[in-house]
Amino acid sequence: MHRNKQSELKLYKKEETSMIICIGAGPGDVGYLTQRGAELIRDADVVAGFNAVIKVVESVIPATAEVVLMNYRDQVAQLDLVAAAHHAGKKCVVVFMGDIHFSGFQYLERVERACGHPVESLPGISSAQILASRAKVCFDETTFITFHRRGDLTPFKKHLVHVLNDARNAIVIPCPWDAARSFMPPHIAAYLLENGVSPDHPTEVWENLTRAEAEWHGTLAECMQKEFSDMSIMLIRTLTPMESQIEAAPLALAN
Repeated sequence: MHRNKQSELKLYKKEETSMIICIGAGPGDVGYLTQRGAELIRDADVVAGFNAVIKVVESVIPATAEVVLMNYRDQVAQLDLVAAAHHAGKKCVVVFMGDIHFSGFQYLERVERACGHPVESLPGISSAQILASRAKVCFDETTFITFHRRGDLTPFKKHLVHVLNDARNAIVIPCPWDAARSFMPPHIAAYLLENGVSPDHPTEVWENLTRAEAEWHGTLAECMQKEFSDMSIMLIRTLTPMESQIEAAPLALAN
């Protein structure tokens, strides 16, 4: 009897939390939204997210859905509204740019704090994945670091230095916020050079990966003199790329 009650409680909890889900919407183009993500948005009573993210998926949002927009200043209050709708039994979707677990983890924590319990998440395609594809770098040989977060950036800055010293590529999402905290590509390059990283590292900065596709190629030293938009992602290549470990090409092909 006790076991049956526990099973019923677990089932109830699962049903309660399944009414809200956080989804990654891709790197800024609805074409990169997963089919499952689109399905969840079309079926939602409430669709919430930052203004720029909602704009990406607006063509998928049903006319019957309530849209809850937010920004950095009012996100806590707006998420409280979403949580109230969730607890009232409405199907709620909170939309993230990219993939939730690449740069949106603090936002996920805010959603769960507002709801008072863990919520489901559906991964999306991140700008880091698009960049790796465009720049032909392997994630096995590359470390991803995001500075697009609140709090102390120092541990992540130090980690980036170690990554490059360990002869790995680095894909980096800059911090574009106010001047006091801004850590954009020129700042990143300056910090690395100040901490003994070679100025000769091949460096690329890509802006609006799925739109204008502006890209800059140079070195860390040259990057210090450039300015880039908030929609930037950075690739710093290792000075000692790993050699291919596949079998040697047949002699006829080699010749």
